[in-house]
Amino acid sequence: MLQLTDIGYAGKILRVNLSSGEMRPQDLDEGVVRKWVGGVGLAAKIMFEEVKPGVEWSDPENLLIWATGPLAGTEVAGAATINVVGKGPMTNLAGASQANGFMGAYMKFCGYDAVVFEGRSPKLVYLLLKEGGQAELRDASHLAGLDVDEMENRLREKFGVKEHDISVFGIGPAGEKLVRFACISGDRGHVAGHNGLGAVMGAKGLKAVVAFKGPRRFRVKDPDLLKEKNKEMVEFAKNFGTVYAWGTGGGFSALHALGALPVKNYTTDVFPEHETMNGQYLRTHFKVKARPCYRCAIAHVKEVEVTEGPYKGFVGEEPEYEQLAAWGPQIGNTDLGATVMLGNEVDKLGMDCNEASWTIGWAMECYEKGVFSREETDGLDLSWGNVESVKELMNRIARREGKFADLLAEGVMRASQKVGGEAAKWAIYSHKGSAPRSHDHRGSTRWYELFDTCLTNTSTLESTWGGIHPKLVDLAEPTDHFSHEQVSTFNAKYNGIRQFDDCLGTCRFVSPAPKLVLACFNAATGFDWSLEDAWNLGRRIVNLLRVFNLRHGLRLEDERPSARYGSVPVDGPAEGVDIMAKWDWMVENYHRLMGWNPKTGWPLPQTLRELDLEELIED
Repeated sequence: MLQLTDIGYAGKILRVNLSSGEMRPQDLDEGVVRKWVGGVGLAAKIMFEEVKPGVEWSDPENLLIWATGPLAGTEVAGAATINVVGKGPMTNLAGASQANGFMGAYMKFCGYDAVVFEGRSPKLVYLLLKEGGQAELRDASHLAGLDVDEMENRLREKFGVKEHDISVFGIGPAGEKLVRFACISGDRGHVAGHNGLGAVMGAKGLKAVVAFKGPRRFRVKDPDLLKEKNKEMVEFAKNFGTVYAWGTGGGFSALHALGALPVKNYTTDVFPEHETMNGQYLRTHFKVKARPCYRCAIAHVKEVEVTEGPYKGFVGEEPEYEQLAAWGPQIGNTDLGATVMLGNEVDKLGMDCNEASWTIGWAMECYEKGVFSREETDGLDLSWGNVESVKELMNRIARREGKFADLLAEGVMRASQKVGGEAAKWAIYSHKGSAPRSHDHRGSTRWYELFDTCLTNTSTLESTWGGIHPKLVDLAEPTDHFSHEQVSTFNAKYNGIRQFDDCLGTCRFVSPAPKLVLACFNAATGFDWSLEDAWNLGRRIVNLLRVFNLRHGLRLEDERPSARYGSVPVDGPAEGVDIMAKWDWMVENYHRLMGWNPKTGWPLPQTLRELDLEELIED
């Protein structure tokens, strides 16, 4: 019999019933591992089987599943990714989000490949994990209302440990107040941000998870080969794009050149100040030092000290690209130091920066055009670029303080629909309820992500990641990034390989090349999978989540962008191009190539059989 602890697994799942306080370890089955591997695959399987149609995101019957994979906690660089899966409040459909840091490794050191939370605690609690499978629910009343930084500090002080002796992930005030776009944040700024899974934690009365560092009690199949392939993967990552040199913000100005920066809520694509707001400027003008995740050889995460402007002296985590875009051009702010401050503020409060900035940017446009008066904003001047008002509004939203903040805490789709009129047409979102990443997806090379955001089954990007990279998986490069046929065709062909990544417990910044990731997976497990095997696993997950969402009420008419999100750019490099001109045709073409009914979007029986999902055919 195969010992999972010999091929990269801890071999156990922890079941936590928050209603009763009961905790039950469960053996991880070999057959499940071979079919679903771990991470998002394992979590999606559990959610599909146990969260029945009719269960709402805030119901005790909803599950929140934290899962990692066979590479987490190994010698692979940056292999400590945690996948969080559950039915989320933005869409009331499946949500799958990842965070890096240390939790994925430490959770396995404590003896668990996954933790499944069910029920609802009668009081605020946190879960404590220690070596040897020790697990305990503890009272968290002393943590109530604290932001994430305060929570982490309080817990590290309580246990008398050094910074990386424990991993801490949890929710800030936004999660406790059930802000729909609350996120799960920890290890000093790492975030599982999408579909409001922090609000699910809040609804369950779960403030945090604390996992202690411990010895590795599992092995890998071929440690020498894994070491060799990890070295190749790291060297590739260092030369892939600008992340190693400049962080994710290194592509900021390149995106401006493509018309893909979000500027003032898509009212323009021109942002002349982009060169003093990008990663190159930040790393050559501000003080930075490495603050790497678990065993990370890329160390793209930095601590930054602002050295100029009104926020000189502020110290925090270097903003990722999405933070730079969200709190720079999207809100009309041209001060980089203010962007650093706001990025750290939104993480501490426990809110997804993307949804928060689309919501606040929409509110600022409404203010500029007279839809909201200063009285209606509860005294805030929401002129473009007013960063102190934005900071104050963030804090009010996170605590649902006042009628205006309470409205915005529902997210931009619901807030704009409630206001109605012309203002409803200015909001940026997918009609399923989830907002896009912080790009102008109408720009060149970003139609793929716009289409993906609307068709995804995870509530965030499913097929694409950081643009498209066809050569890494032996696909042909599209020749026209504004072609309705080529974009929808490519998304269908590419879909699945990135879901394979999310089964393994690795950070994509260290492992951008799927073939090298696969080589590490094979070395750890001894499975000898081909690229097609990896792709099939990803497609299996995509189709499982597709059926889950359709069973739970997904409407095909909601798989489209809002009026502003799908609008025609009025200036910049993408001026005049219109993705909506053939949207319905794109969707049918995508459905057909995915092996789904072109009209209904349901996976066809043949597709399910090919993916070893025969049990779903009756749906």
